[in-house]
Amino acid sequence: MKDLTRYRNIGIFAHVDAGKTTTTERILKLTGKIHKIGEVHEGAATTDFMEQEQERGITIQSAATSCFWNEHQLNIIDTPGHVDFTIEVYRSLKVLDGGIGVFCGSGGVEPQSETNWRYANDSEVARIIYINKLDRTGADFFRVVKQVDDILAAKPIVMVLPIGVEEQFSGVVDLLTRKAWIWDDSGDPMNYTIQEVPADMVDQVEMYREQLIELAVEHDDDVMEKYLDGEEPDIETLKRCIRKGTRDLAFFPTYCGSSFKNKGVQLVLDAVVDYLPNPMEVKPQPEVDLEGNETGTFATVDPAKPLRALAFKIMDDRFGALTFTRLYSGTLSKGDTILNTFTGKTERVSRLVEMHANSREEIDSAQAGDIIAIVGMKNVQTGHTLCDPKHPATLEPMVFPEPVISIAVKPKTKGGEEKMGIALSKMVQEDPSFHMMTDEESGETILKGMGELHLDIKVDILKRTHGVEVEVGKPQVAYRESITKRLEDGYIHKKQSGGSGQYAKINYILEPGEPGSGFQFESKVTGGSVPREYWPAVEKGFASMIDKGVLAGFPCLDLKFTLTEGGFHPVDSSAMAFEIAAKSAYRQSIPKASPQLLEPIMNVDVFTPDHYMGDVIGDLNRRRGMMKSQETGPTGARIKADVPLSEMFGYIGDLRTMTSGRGQFSMSFSHYSPCPSNIAEEVIKEAKERQAAL
Repeated sequence: MKDLTRYRNIGIFAHVDAGKTTTTERILKLTGKIHKIGEVHEGAATTDFMEQEQERGITIQSAATSCFWNEHQLNIIDTPGHVDFTIEVYRSLKVLDGGIGVFCGSGGVEPQSETNWRYANDSEVARIIYINKLDRTGADFFRVVKQVDDILAAKPIVMVLPIGVEEQFSGVVDLLTRKAWIWDDSGDPMNYTIQEVPADMVDQVEMYREQLIELAVEHDDDVMEKYLDGEEPDIETLKRCIRKGTRDLAFFPTYCGSSFKNKGVQLVLDAVVDYLPNPMEVKPQPEVDLEGNETGTFATVDPAKPLRALAFKIMDDRFGALTFTRLYSGTLSKGDTILNTFTGKTERVSRLVEMHANSREEIDSAQAGDIIAIVGMKNVQTGHTLCDPKHPATLEPMVFPEPVISIAVKPKTKGGEEKMGIALSKMVQEDPSFHMMTDEESGETILKGMGELHLDIKVDILKRTHGVEVEVGKPQVAYRESITKRLEDGYIHKKQSGGSGQYAKINYILEPGEPGSGFQFESKVTGGSVPREYWPAVEKGFASMIDKGVLAGFPCLDLKFTLTEGGFHPVDSSAMAFEIAAKSAYRQSIPKASPQLLEPIMNVDVFTPDHYMGDVIGDLNRRRGMMKSQETGPTGARIKADVPLSEMFGYIGDLRTMTSGRGQFSMSFSHYSPCPSNIAEEVIKEAKERQAAL
């Protein structure tokens, strides 16, 4: 039996280009897992093993690996930073016990950092902060610490101070031990010396050490009392207090360094072991029933309990489908039969592997706390619970965002249709934020995703990994429709032609719902004018129609249907008759309720050198953007705006032209908003022309 107190399941997450993958490479080198460091900019990083990742120098999918540090096993997941692949961060955080939030010393807290931090808060994941790239021009450790406090509303507890900044950055002072770790310029992480604190830093070190102690002792009343009486706690006691505060999310131990120059990473590894929780110290996963309601029972981390595991990622490779799985309780061995509570089917486990990026080690069994991959599972998808068939239970499932952009694709060759279908169904299984559908009217295959880059990568994977060349249509925006007026109406469905007849009468109120409320149904029928057993049929009939709005065929959002009264026939009424009545009521009433077109609005965050700021703001205004904030920093300006998605196609090219290649931006879905009438008319006209052409 493994000692779970020596386990750390951690994720590394950050904004694009903050140095996550480089940091992972340094950790693997220091822990002896790899012997030659691979660089991201050379396309040789261990965890960036996809061709697309190596070419673009970004991480696209999360990669898992295991290593050891100070006799502790670290299961590490390196996640993407680009906003189009946020889903990878979300599902990784869901199964981790702790995390390292990496921030760029010059870029600071960037937009995707905020999204990732919010996900980590939602998942209640304990974190340590690592401020990287302190050797870069414009790097400022204290500014980033302040941003963490101001922007993320998180409390950093400073554990080290940098010695020098930018080109002069040579090491860090450990505040607990009052010792300076100084690396030479050889680039070897092991070439360091531990010295006394530089004379010009003594006062600063004492000031920050005092702040550290004051924050730490708040988490132990006895230690705090002694401290107030003038007795300073020893280092072990301080570590115990910091560990408790970190686990309680009261503060986040903050470190700094330069991963690329191999400076400062050892202290981060020590912090993972010292302060991040082991699997038994985190809140157990709640179990839910088939409707998603919590049952009050929990999957306690205990190898002796029945098996509870969550499949959090599906990956297809040359060896077959890999199901990445986090075990919460029980043990899993080769040859076991496990139940998938989502499908209700059992499957036999033929092979178990421990992952190291894209290489693997066969193992015979795994236990609670482990993150492993099962080879060859047939019907498992992301978010499914795997459990002991004799003791079934479901873990809290994952919720994924809806795609906001779509493209039409068709194979270039006649025989490519089937090949493309097989490839796409595998890709949809791997990525829950990627959807595929066939347009029934045109017969086109429609791919839906989180952004242009997301779909761009998917088309690239189709071509390279699956050998399917496709023609790509221009991107389409996922518009929505809604109503703006409250309406009272009624409908009678009568059919009397041979055999048994059909009769259903419904009176109802149709009204706009609160933003984000979706479709709501309520029955206020009294006195049995519509028998209770027909209410679900009315709801089902109406709900089945909202996927196709009356203006341009886009799904209808946020409306409430209230059944007030009606009528029925003792012989001719049936659930089917009431369902048909509700469908006809939808077609009759939506056009009367002043329908409107809604467009997706994106949170756009642009970084630009100062002197291009006016051009960038002017351009965003032309794109119907609403400015939210603008701030200047030492390396440039950040502009935040809400901009309609339809105006953002091809923006990266325009931004680079405007800023001589130095501008960057990220965007994520914010909300739906009414479309201006001139734009709405154009979209509706296009939709009608498309339908007429078919």
